[in-house]
Amino acid sequence: AVVSTQSTGEPGETKSVTHWDISVEIDDSLKQQMNSFLMSTVTQQEVMSLDTKIYETVDSINALKTKREFMLSFASDPYGFINKWLISQSRDLKVMLNMEGDPEEERKVDFYQKEWLKEGVCRYFYAKVQQRRAELEKDLGVRQLGNQ
Repeated sequence: AVVSTQSTGEPGETKSVTHWDISVEIDDSLKQQMNSFLMSTVTQQEVMSLDTKIYETVDSINALKTKREFMLSFASDPYGFINKWLISQSRDLKVMLNMEGDPEEERKVDFYQKEWLKEGVCRYFYAKVQQRRAELEKDLGVRQLGNQ
């Protein structure tokens, strides 16, 4: 409660106004209801449940926003989008596998016509053929030369 008073002194003096702020305690039924509401464990569980739902909804909205931006970018320039996306995916894969390389160089045909690459392809196919041969021999029951 605020109490205002006005006082005058001598006839020629100006009036002065004084304000006092006085705390007065009164019974507040709303305050009691709010306290009981906040102290209730059932209510706290409901609040936590609603908080979780809000978090999940916001997370879902953010995921949908990201997906929308992805699709709009693709729709505006499909060719450029795919090229940028492939470069990004290639870079991410190399980071995950601790590989080194230059994605820009790997986009050019000359990179795949080098001698070491041809040898690597031959070795890969030779290993695959040997693996398949061993599987077939095992399935057919053919003994290998060293196991007779």
